[in-house]
Amino acid sequence: MNARPKIDLRGVRKVYPLEKDSLVVLESLDLQVAAGEFVCLLGPSGCGKSTLMNIVGGFETPDAGVVEIDGQPVRGPDPRRVFVFQEYGIFPWASVWDNVALGLRERPKDEQARVVQRYIDLVGLSGFERSFPSELSGGMRQRVAVARALAVSPDIVFMDEPLGALDSLTRLQLRAEIHRLWKQEGMTILFVTHDVEEALQLADRIVVMSPRPGRIQEIVEVRLPHPRSSATPGWAEMEAHLHRLLGVGR
Repeated sequence: MNARPKIDLRGVRKVYPLEKDSLVVLESLDLQVAAGEFVCLLGPSGCGKSTLMNIVGGFETPDAGVVEIDGQPVRGPDPRRVFVFQEYGIFPWASVWDNVALGLRERPKDEQARVVQRYIDLVGLSGFERSFPSELSGGMRQRVAVARALAVSPDIVFMDEPLGALDSLTRLQLRAEIHRLWKQEGMTILFVTHDVEEALQLADRIVVMSPRPGRIQEIVEVRLPHPRSSATPGWAEMEAHLHRLLGVGR
């Protein structure tokens, strides 16, 4: 990576104190992510993927190491960087329109309307602007969360297992949508998953993490053409390699 990375982590360590001991969650972690790159953090539950995401997002601080975005230390959350979580994170009392407009309150009304409608259309929710979350399917609610995140024109989107609560068909549909939106909008995405297939379908690079304390075992570059599926030449070999790294391969 020749140019200055968008995200730069060097020697990151995170420890949580316990009553009589301490828990090392991340250890000696180095990672660089380029602007506009789609990077998946892949690993077993409890390996520190979400903790790492929270550190990069400014919600937690490391106990050692350097965390920089655009060459500047991360000192806290920044409105240019948004999260999409597994449990939707949208307000049940607000309509689709009002949820998407949440981060645009300071903008002129006509600009709000234009931006909100653009992203509602982009995620395929035209016609549901005045619907409430209780009237939507799980996949549609997650589309609202994605639209709200993108409406503020973020330069980084953190996605923490955003499709984990959905059925398999809806997951496949939303993976394709997320990839399309990423290509169209050009933002940097850091995506947490424990699903090998999901990582292979989406990522430019897959960061495979070890069980706790989380370290980077290997960074796998995915050069398969899009759209990707298990029928794509080279998929089976990469999938087998990732399974071996995770300790479930032969």
